[in-house]
Amino acid sequence: MKVQLDNITPSEIEKRSMEIISQELFNLGISLNKEHAPVIKRAIHASADFDYAKNLYFSDKVVPKALKLLKDGACIVTDTKMALSGINKKALSRYGNTIYNFIDDEDIKTSAIQNNTTRSSACIDKAALIKKPVIFVIGNAPTALIRIYELYNENIFKPGLVIGVPVGFVNVVQAKELIINTGMPCIVARGRKGGSNIAAAICNALLYML
Repeated sequence: MKVQLDNITPSEIEKRSMEIISQELFNLGISLNKEHAPVIKRAIHASADFDYAKNLYFSDKVVPKALKLLKDGACIVTDTKMALSGINKKALSRYGNTIYNFIDDEDIKTSAIQNNTTRSSACIDKAALIKKPVIFVIGNAPTALIRIYELYNENIFKPGLVIGVPVGFVNVVQAKELIINTGMPCIVARGRKGGSNIAAAICNALLYML
């Protein structure tokens, strides 16, 4: 069978993809909030999943808050190396933002064993020691969200922003709802869907909006 391909240059692929996404959202009768639209479209672009037009939760005025944090040089902490590698470093460098992933640090491994917890949870305790505002980009570990919730609830640590989109089945939905219910600044994918690629895509969308 002969397959007909669009004749399109690499530089046009993303532009064309966004046009297709906009048209399909229109066809579905979905009208996006202007502030949220670039984030939602970037998540759809990363996944080809239009459910993100409905399941992404945005806390009150979170997009302008996130942009200010990034402009002011906030640190970004990811739960996975995949999320770390997916965030655009050139865009990140414009405002002097630093990005960290602690998952393979020796002190994290030791802490996780001593406290009988996950390394992802131990990473949150380490991130809480950072002196600058912190943006968490969580795409895999619900235990990271649970630890953020615990530290926030105990008035120990207040993150600047939580991008909470872990994918999975065990404690995933519950962990996301915990974050939403605190009222902290957050962008959360309700339900089971998410992943490190979605977490990075949301972070990139915010960086591209600057």
